[in-house]
This record gives sequence, C-alpha cells and structure tokens, in this order.
Amino acid sequence: MALLGASKTLHSRLFGLTRPFSAFSHRRTPIRSMADSAATSEFKKVQIQRDDQSTFDAYVVGKESAPGVVVLQEWWGVDYEIKNHALQISKMGPGYKALIPDLYRGKVGLDAAEAQHLMDGLDWQGAVKDIHASVSWLKANGSQKVGVTGYCMGGALALASAVLVPQLDAVVVFYGIPSPELADPTQVKAPVQAHFGETDNFVGFSDMTAAKSLEEKLKSSGVPQELHIYPGVGHAFMNTSPDAVKRRKEMGIKDENKEAAELAWSRSSSWMSRYLSA
Repeated sequence: MALLGASKTLHSRLFGLTRPFSAFSHRRTPIRSMADSAATSEFKKVQIQRDDQSTFDAYVVGKESAPGVVVLQEWWGVDYEIKNHALQISKMGPGYKALIPDLYRGKVGLDAAEAQHLMDGLDWQGAVKDIHASVSWLKANGSQKVGVTGYCMGGALALASAVLVPQLDAVVVFYGIPSPELADPTQVKAPVQAHFGETDNFVGFSDMTAAKSLEEKLKSSGVPQELHIYPGVGHAFMNTSPDAVKRRKEMGIKDENKEAAELAWSRSSSWMSRYLSA
C-alpha cells in the first residue's frame, strides 16, 4: 500500500498534501521481501534498457503473446501485494502479460519509515522513463497493445504515463494523482479509468475533492474516461490479502470491503479488455 506524501518536500512540490505520512512512520510494520513471496516463482525476471542506456529489472507473468499490462508498485516497492495484483491481472479476461518494473532497483520497504525514505528518493521523471521502456519492451516481445495500471504512488505514475507515454493503449488508475509539475491530466492521450475510495483522506492526492477535480480534468481531455468512487472505503482498498489487510490495520486504515475490490477488478478488467483486445 502506498501512502504518498511523507515529507514536506513532497507535500509542497508533488502533491500538496495536508496530512503527513510521517505520522505512520513510528509504527514498525515488517513485511516479506519480494523474494519471500510465495508467488515469486511464477514470475520471470527480465532486464530492460532505457533510451539513456541505463537498465533495470522487471518481473513478468502471464501469456507470452497476450496484450501487455505494466503494473506499478506502491511505496513499499516490488513486494508480495503488487505481485498479487500482477498475478490477478495476468488471469483477467482472455489473459495478459503483466510486467512489474522495479522502480526502486531491488529495494523493498520493511516498514513505513523505510518505504517513505524510498519514495522520497524516487526520481519521478526517471520512473516515467522506466514505464516508457517497459511499454516498449512489451510491444517488442509479443504484445500488440499495452496498458498501464498502478496503485497509489503507482496510480499517480500510471496517470502521468497517460500524458507522457504516447504508445499506451489504456490506463487504469487506483487512488493516486500526480503533481501538475509532473503531468497535466487534461493532456491524457490514452483512455483512462480511475478508482477512488470515498473515505480516503489523503488531501490533494486521493481524497474526494482531488478525485472530483481529476474527473473534470479527464472529461476536458476529450479521450474516453470514467472515474468510480467506492462508498465506505479508504485508501488502498484493493489490498485484500491477509497480510495486506493486517498491514492496513496496523497503519490505522481499518475498513474491509472485498466487494468494493471485486467490483473494481471487474471494471478494470472490462476497461482493459475493451482497449487492449487486438
């Protein structure tokens, strides 16, 4: 789960948040590393090269010649829950090739303070370059069409990609909005579907005021778009595995609503199928 906006720098420069994420950092919340995930064996590790010749690792699962979906991590890094999401995406509809780019270059936050530190150190424009390279890799390796989805920090990056990565065919955003300095949502070029929790209180990033403002901006873009708000659920409501539910509760986010997550999965599956089918 990515609870974005931990530092004053991020508050002012990226998201304008009024509730500091550092409030959570005193709660040590150990999690399994990427290597500890039971699902890890289902993924193939590949190395992708950017236009600037730098390289990064990515993790791929799904049908070899299927449409591709780049799956973007939360602030924790490439951990068990983002792999859970990628696995579910790979099995949606007719099947997809899901690819997780490792934006943190192998590092995974073991508690909120570490995740905050990793996110604060992220080169956001560099992350968009990683996404661009990931989309190109999928298209060069059997995927005729490619979408991007992401959660919280990854959601903001997914939306930025809809503006900055021209090869994209579809985008699904979960509870995250980029800073206007990174990307202007009125300039999205790919169809965008977005999902937000009604009780999400991360002001300026994923609360209802920010979500409704985003909806108006997406409407003005002229591309296909839809935004869904889920009653009674807060941030990171898609994280429904037992470990993720425990982690959310330890961070003070106690709502549980698997029906909302299932509805969001259904909607995102329909969106990807509509725009990624050959």
